[in-house]
Amino acid sequence: MSEFTEFTCVVCPWGCLLEIQGDKISGYSCNRGLKYAKSEQTDPRRSISGSVRIVGAVNNALPVKTSAPLPKDKLLDAARLLYSVTVKPPVKTGDIIVPDILGLGIHFVASLSMEAEK
Repeated sequence: MSEFTEFTCVVCPWGCLLEIQGDKISGYSCNRGLKYAKSEQTDPRRSISGSVRIVGAVNNALPVKTSAPLPKDKLLDAARLLYSVTVKPPVKTGDIIVPDILGLGIHFVASLSMEAEK
């Protein structure tokens, strides 16, 4: 008997309950759900949001996020990179803060602009 997996689709507000047993996928209401289920089987990916230290700004933390989803098995290693990062203002939304995470061609980018403290 093949393995049975059940999870919620997150690509649209419907939140369909997807069921996968072997090569059979059911429970999706749209083609995006089918595509998501297939990618979860072969190459599950997730985005990361976090923060890095910023010195010389009004705040002491700068929110960052990945520029694209990372392979699920690389999430912890990528998140650990953020602990060692310190930046200085000015920073603009979208600026690359950590380039080429783990050699994957994906970056941590600033989620907020910050000017120097006055």
